[in-house]
Amino acid sequence: MAESYSQIKSVAVYGSIMKPGFTKAADELFQTLRKHNITIYLAPKVSAFIASQDSRVVENCKVLTDKDLLNVDMVLSLGGDGTFLKTAQAVGAIELPILGINLGNLGFLVDISGGEITAGIEDILKNGFSTECRSQLMIQPIGQISDPGQCIALNELAVLKTETSSMIKVSAYVNGEFLCTYKSDGLVISTPTGSTAYAMSVGASILDPESNDMLLAPVAPHSLNQRPIVIPDDKVIELEVEGRSENFLISLDGRSYHCKTGSKIKISKAPFSVYVAKRKGHTYFQTLRDKLMWGVN
Repeated sequence: MAESYSQIKSVAVYGSIMKPGFTKAADELFQTLRKHNITIYLAPKVSAFIASQDSRVVENCKVLTDKDLLNVDMVLSLGGDGTFLKTAQAVGAIELPILGINLGNLGFLVDISGGEITAGIEDILKNGFSTECRSQLMIQPIGQISDPGQCIALNELAVLKTETSSMIKVSAYVNGEFLCTYKSDGLVISTPTGSTAYAMSVGASILDPESNDMLLAPVAPHSLNQRPIVIPDDKVIELEVEGRSENFLISLDGRSYHCKTGSKIKISKAPFSVYVAKRKGHTYFQTLRDKLMWGVN
Protein backbone atom coordinates (compact mmCIF):
# COMPACT_ATOMS: atom_id res chain seq x y z
CA MET A 1 0.00 0.00 0.00
CA ALA A 2 1.37 3.39 -1.01
CA GLU A 3 0.87 6.66 0.83
CA SER A 4 -0.78 9.24 -1.36
CA TYR A 5 -1.32 12.98 -1.49
CA SER A 6 -3.91 14.74 0.61
CA GLN A 7 -4.40 17.79 -1.60
CA ILE A 8 -7.67 17.28 -3.46
CA LYS A 9 -9.01 20.19 -5.49
CA SER A 10 -11.42 18.40 -7.82
CA VAL A 11 -13.26 15.08 -8.00
CA ALA A 12 -15.24 13.12 -10.57
CA VAL A 13 -18.32 11.30 -9.30
CA TYR A 14 -19.77 8.12 -10.80
CA GLY A 15 -22.61 6.17 -9.26
CA SER A 16 -25.42 3.66 -9.40
CA ILE A 17 -28.43 5.93 -9.75
CA MET A 18 -30.94 3.15 -9.06
CA LYS A 19 -29.63 2.47 -5.56
CA PRO A 20 -32.18 3.42 -2.87
CA GLY A 21 -31.24 6.73 -1.28
CA PHE A 22 -28.80 7.66 -4.04
CA THR A 23 -29.82 11.33 -4.34
CA LYS A 24 -29.81 11.80 -0.55
CA ALA A 25 -26.33 10.28 -0.27
CA ALA A 26 -25.09 12.40 -3.18
CA ASP A 27 -26.47 15.53 -1.50
CA GLU A 28 -24.55 14.78 1.70
CA LEU A 29 -21.41 14.06 -0.29
CA PHE A 30 -21.63 17.25 -2.35
CA GLN A 31 -22.30 19.42 0.70
CA THR A 32 -19.18 18.06 2.38
CA LEU A 33 -17.06 18.63 -0.72
CA ARG A 34 -18.38 22.17 -1.21
CA LYS A 35 -17.37 23.12 2.33
CA HIS A 36 -13.79 22.54 1.23
CA ASN A 37 -14.20 24.35 -2.11
CA ILE A 38 -13.64 21.18 -4.10
CA THR A 39 -14.79 21.25 -7.72
CA ILE A 40 -17.32 18.50 -8.44
CA TYR A 41 -17.66 16.87 -11.85
CA LEU A 42 -20.57 14.47 -12.34
CA ALA A 43 -20.79 11.64 -14.84
CA PRO A 44 -23.53 12.66 -17.33
CA LYS A 45 -26.05 10.01 -16.22
CA VAL A 46 -25.50 10.89 -12.58
CA SER A 47 -25.96 14.60 -13.25
CA ALA A 48 -29.13 14.09 -15.29
CA PHE A 49 -30.71 11.74 -12.76
CA ILE A 50 -30.07 13.90 -9.70
CA ALA A 51 -31.24 17.03 -11.53
CA SER A 52 -34.50 15.26 -12.33
CA GLN A 53 -34.95 14.44 -8.64
CA ASP A 54 -33.81 17.70 -7.05
CA SER A 55 -32.00 20.32 -9.12
CA ARG A 56 -30.69 22.04 -5.98
CA VAL A 57 -28.43 19.06 -5.24
CA VAL A 58 -26.39 19.60 -8.41
CA GLU A 59 -26.00 23.36 -8.09
CA ASN A 60 -22.42 24.40 -8.91
CA CYS A 61 -21.61 20.86 -10.11
CA LYS A 62 -20.20 20.39 -13.60
CA VAL A 63 -20.98 17.66 -16.12
CA LEU A 64 -17.89 15.51 -16.63
CA THR A 65 -16.21 15.27 -20.03
CA ASP A 66 -13.33 13.05 -21.14
CA LYS A 67 -11.04 16.08 -21.02
CA ASP A 68 -12.07 16.90 -17.44
CA LEU A 69 -11.22 13.37 -16.33
CA LEU A 70 -7.59 14.01 -17.22
CA ASN A 71 -7.39 16.82 -14.68
CA VAL A 72 -9.29 15.65 -11.58
CA ASP A 73 -7.46 14.50 -8.44
CA MET A 74 -9.74 11.65 -7.37
CA VAL A 75 -12.70 9.61 -8.61
CA LEU A 76 -15.59 8.83 -6.26
CA SER A 77 -17.73 5.74 -6.89
CA LEU A 78 -21.12 6.00 -5.17
CA GLY A 79 -22.75 2.58 -5.02
CA GLY A 80 -21.31 -0.87 -4.30
CA ASP A 81 -18.74 -3.28 -5.68
CA GLY A 82 -20.50 -3.51 -9.04
CA THR A 83 -20.50 0.27 -9.32
CA PHE A 84 -16.80 0.32 -8.45
CA LEU A 85 -16.04 -2.13 -11.27
CA LYS A 86 -17.98 0.03 -13.75
CA THR A 87 -16.18 3.13 -12.49
CA ALA A 88 -12.81 1.46 -12.97
CA GLN A 89 -13.80 0.60 -16.55
CA ALA A 90 -14.85 4.22 -17.18
CA VAL A 91 -11.58 5.60 -15.78
CA GLY A 92 -9.61 3.19 -17.97
CA ALA A 93 -5.90 3.85 -18.41
CA ILE A 94 -5.83 7.21 -16.62
CA GLU A 95 -4.93 5.50 -13.31
CA LEU A 96 -6.67 7.94 -10.98
CA PRO A 97 -7.26 6.91 -7.36
CA ILE A 98 -10.83 5.63 -6.95
CA LEU A 99 -12.60 5.91 -3.61
CA GLY A 100 -15.66 3.72 -3.12
CA ILE A 101 -18.66 4.87 -1.06
CA ASN A 102 -21.00 2.00 -0.27
CA LEU A 103 -24.76 2.16 -0.86
CA GLY A 104 -25.09 -1.58 -1.38
CA ASN A 105 -24.57 -4.72 0.68
CA LEU A 106 -21.09 -6.16 1.27
CA GLY A 107 -19.06 -3.49 -0.49
CA PHE A 108 -15.70 -5.28 -0.41
CA LEU A 109 -13.97 -2.82 -2.74
CA VAL A 110 -15.40 0.30 -1.15
CA ASP A 111 -13.92 2.08 1.87
CA ILE A 112 -16.68 4.37 3.18
CA SER A 113 -20.11 3.15 4.25
CA GLY A 114 -23.28 5.05 3.43
CA GLY A 115 -23.70 6.04 7.06
CA GLU A 116 -20.33 7.74 7.34
CA ILE A 117 -20.04 9.79 4.17
CA THR A 118 -19.35 13.11 5.86
CA ALA A 119 -16.93 11.66 8.45
CA GLY A 120 -15.13 9.55 5.84
CA ILE A 121 -14.62 12.41 3.39
CA GLU A 122 -13.54 14.77 6.18
CA ASP A 123 -10.99 12.18 7.31
CA ILE A 124 -9.48 11.89 3.84
CA LEU A 125 -9.38 15.66 3.30
CA LYS A 126 -7.68 16.14 6.66
CA ASN A 127 -5.35 13.15 6.86
CA GLY A 128 -4.84 12.10 3.26
CA PHE A 129 -5.30 8.57 1.94
CA SER A 130 -3.44 5.48 0.83
CA THR A 131 -3.75 3.55 -2.42
CA GLU A 132 -3.52 -0.10 -3.35
CA CYS A 133 -2.32 -0.86 -6.87
CA ARG A 134 -4.57 -3.54 -8.39
CA SER A 135 -3.73 -5.40 -11.60
CA GLN A 136 -6.30 -6.04 -14.33
CA LEU A 137 -6.80 -8.65 -17.03
CA MET A 138 -6.90 -7.86 -20.73
CA ILE A 139 -8.17 -10.02 -23.58
CA GLN A 140 -7.77 -9.62 -27.29
CA PRO A 141 -11.00 -8.49 -29.03
CA ILE A 142 -13.20 -11.48 -29.81
CA GLY A 143 -16.77 -11.91 -31.05
CA GLN A 144 -19.00 -9.21 -29.62
CA ILE A 145 -16.10 -7.77 -27.61
CA SER A 146 -14.66 -5.24 -30.04
CA ASP A 147 -14.27 -2.03 -28.02
CA PRO A 148 -10.86 -1.99 -26.23
CA GLY A 149 -12.64 -0.57 -23.18
CA GLN A 150 -14.69 -3.78 -22.97
CA CYS A 151 -11.58 -5.97 -22.98
CA ILE A 152 -10.48 -5.15 -19.43
CA ALA A 153 -11.48 -6.77 -16.13
CA LEU A 154 -10.51 -5.82 -12.58
CA ASN A 155 -12.06 -8.92 -10.99
CA GLU A 156 -12.22 -11.75 -13.47
CA LEU A 157 -12.93 -13.23 -16.83
CA ALA A 158 -15.23 -16.24 -16.82
CA VAL A 159 -15.86 -18.65 -19.68
CA LEU A 160 -19.23 -20.29 -19.15
CA LYS A 161 -21.52 -22.77 -20.89
CA THR A 162 -24.86 -21.63 -22.28
CA GLU A 163 -26.69 -24.98 -22.03
CA THR A 164 -27.72 -26.44 -18.68
CA SER A 165 -27.54 -30.06 -19.78
CA SER A 166 -23.96 -30.29 -21.05
CA MET A 167 -20.48 -29.21 -20.05
CA ILE A 168 -17.84 -27.36 -22.06
CA LYS A 169 -14.21 -28.24 -22.65
CA VAL A 170 -11.69 -25.45 -22.17
CA SER A 171 -8.11 -26.24 -23.17
CA ALA A 172 -5.68 -23.91 -21.41
CA TYR A 173 -2.16 -22.97 -22.52
CA VAL A 174 0.35 -20.95 -20.50
CA ASN A 175 2.99 -19.17 -22.59
CA GLY A 176 2.22 -21.63 -25.36
CA GLU A 177 2.62 -24.74 -23.20
CA PHE A 178 -0.43 -26.97 -22.76
CA LEU A 179 -1.71 -26.95 -19.17
CA CYS A 180 -4.85 -29.12 -19.29
CA THR A 181 -8.36 -29.38 -20.68
CA TYR A 182 -11.01 -28.39 -18.17
CA LYS A 183 -14.24 -30.35 -18.50
CA SER A 184 -16.64 -28.29 -16.47
CA ASP A 185 -19.44 -25.74 -16.44
CA GLY A 186 -16.83 -23.05 -17.03
CA LEU A 187 -13.49 -21.57 -16.09
CA VAL A 188 -12.69 -18.44 -14.07
CA ILE A 189 -9.47 -16.51 -14.65
CA SER A 190 -9.13 -14.09 -11.78
CA THR A 191 -6.91 -11.25 -10.64
CA PRO A 192 -5.89 -11.09 -6.95
CA THR A 193 -8.68 -8.53 -6.50
CA GLY A 194 -11.18 -11.01 -7.92
CA SER A 195 -9.98 -13.81 -5.67
CA THR A 196 -12.64 -12.74 -3.13
CA ALA A 197 -15.35 -12.69 -5.80
CA TYR A 198 -16.39 -15.43 -8.26
CA ALA A 199 -13.10 -17.33 -7.80
CA MET A 200 -13.67 -17.69 -4.06
CA SER A 201 -17.18 -19.05 -4.66
CA VAL A 202 -15.75 -21.91 -6.75
CA GLY A 203 -13.13 -22.84 -4.17
CA ALA A 204 -10.02 -20.88 -5.14
CA SER A 205 -7.60 -19.35 -2.65
CA ILE A 206 -7.67 -15.73 -1.52
CA LEU A 207 -4.68 -13.77 -2.85
CA ASP A 208 -3.13 -10.59 -1.50
CA PRO A 209 -4.56 -7.94 -3.86
CA GLU A 210 -1.13 -6.52 -4.68
CA SER A 211 0.47 -9.87 -5.54
CA ASN A 212 1.64 -10.47 -9.09
CA ASP A 213 -0.46 -13.51 -9.87
CA MET A 214 -3.51 -14.85 -11.68
CA LEU A 215 -5.89 -17.62 -10.64
CA LEU A 216 -7.40 -20.30 -12.87
CA ALA A 217 -10.38 -21.99 -11.22
CA PRO A 218 -12.84 -24.41 -12.89
CA VAL A 219 -16.58 -24.05 -12.27
CA ALA A 220 -18.12 -27.39 -11.20
CA PRO A 221 -15.34 -29.52 -12.75
CA HIS A 222 -16.26 -33.03 -13.88
CA SER A 223 -13.03 -34.40 -12.40
CA LEU A 224 -11.77 -34.18 -8.81
CA ASN A 225 -8.16 -33.74 -9.93
CA GLN A 226 -8.78 -30.39 -11.67
CA ARG A 227 -8.19 -27.86 -8.93
CA PRO A 228 -7.54 -24.09 -8.93
CA ILE A 229 -4.00 -23.05 -9.80
CA VAL A 230 -2.03 -19.82 -9.29
CA ILE A 231 0.39 -18.62 -11.98
CA PRO A 232 2.53 -15.45 -12.34
CA ASP A 233 0.71 -12.62 -14.11
CA ASP A 234 3.57 -11.98 -16.54
CA LYS A 235 2.51 -15.09 -18.43
CA VAL A 236 -0.01 -15.24 -21.29
CA ILE A 237 -2.98 -17.59 -21.09
CA GLU A 238 -4.70 -18.93 -24.20
CA LEU A 239 -7.99 -20.80 -24.09
CA GLU A 240 -9.69 -22.94 -26.72
CA VAL A 241 -13.38 -23.64 -26.07
CA GLU A 242 -15.32 -26.67 -27.30
CA GLY A 243 -18.87 -27.79 -26.59
CA ARG A 244 -22.16 -29.04 -27.99
CA SER A 245 -23.68 -25.57 -28.17
CA GLU A 246 -22.84 -23.16 -30.98
CA ASN A 247 -22.00 -20.48 -28.42
CA PHE A 248 -20.49 -19.97 -25.01
CA LEU A 249 -20.44 -16.96 -22.69
CA ILE A 250 -17.55 -14.70 -21.78
CA SER A 251 -18.15 -12.63 -18.67
CA LEU A 252 -15.84 -9.71 -17.87
CA ASP A 253 -16.64 -8.33 -14.42
CA GLY A 254 -20.27 -9.30 -15.00
CA ARG A 255 -20.51 -7.95 -18.56
CA SER A 256 -21.58 -10.96 -20.63
CA TYR A 257 -20.98 -11.62 -24.32
CA HIS A 258 -21.74 -14.57 -26.61
CA CYS A 259 -18.86 -16.09 -28.57
CA LYS A 260 -18.81 -18.94 -31.06
CA THR A 261 -17.65 -22.35 -29.87
CA GLY A 262 -14.18 -23.02 -31.24
CA SER A 263 -13.00 -19.49 -30.58
CA LYS A 264 -9.64 -18.84 -28.98
CA ILE A 265 -9.19 -16.38 -26.12
CA LYS A 266 -5.87 -14.71 -25.32
CA ILE A 267 -5.52 -13.29 -21.81
CA SER A 268 -2.71 -11.24 -20.30
CA LYS A 269 -2.08 -8.64 -17.64
CA ALA A 270 -3.37 -5.22 -18.68
CA PRO A 271 -0.76 -2.49 -19.22
CA PHE A 272 -2.42 -0.21 -16.64
CA SER A 273 -3.69 -0.67 -13.10
CA VAL A 274 -6.50 0.47 -10.82
CA TYR A 275 -5.60 2.46 -7.72
CA VAL A 276 -8.02 1.75 -4.87
CA ALA A 277 -8.12 4.65 -2.41
CA LYS A 278 -8.50 3.99 1.31
CA ARG A 279 -8.45 6.04 4.44
CA LYS A 280 -5.14 5.80 6.26
CA GLY A 281 -5.19 2.91 8.68
CA HIS A 282 -7.71 0.94 6.62
CA THR A 283 -6.05 -2.22 5.32
CA TYR A 284 -6.97 -5.19 3.14
CA PHE A 285 -6.59 -7.73 5.95
CA GLN A 286 -8.82 -5.63 8.17
CA THR A 287 -11.42 -5.69 5.39
CA LEU A 288 -11.15 -9.50 5.19
CA ARG A 289 -11.85 -9.80 8.90
CA ASP A 290 -14.62 -7.22 9.05
CA LYS A 291 -16.55 -7.97 5.86
CA LEU A 292 -15.88 -11.68 5.21
CA MET A 293 -15.47 -12.71 8.86
CA TRP A 294 -12.21 -14.31 7.68
CA GLY A 295 -10.27 -16.11 10.38
CA VAL A 296 -12.98 -15.56 13.01
CA ASN A 297 -13.33 -18.52 15.40
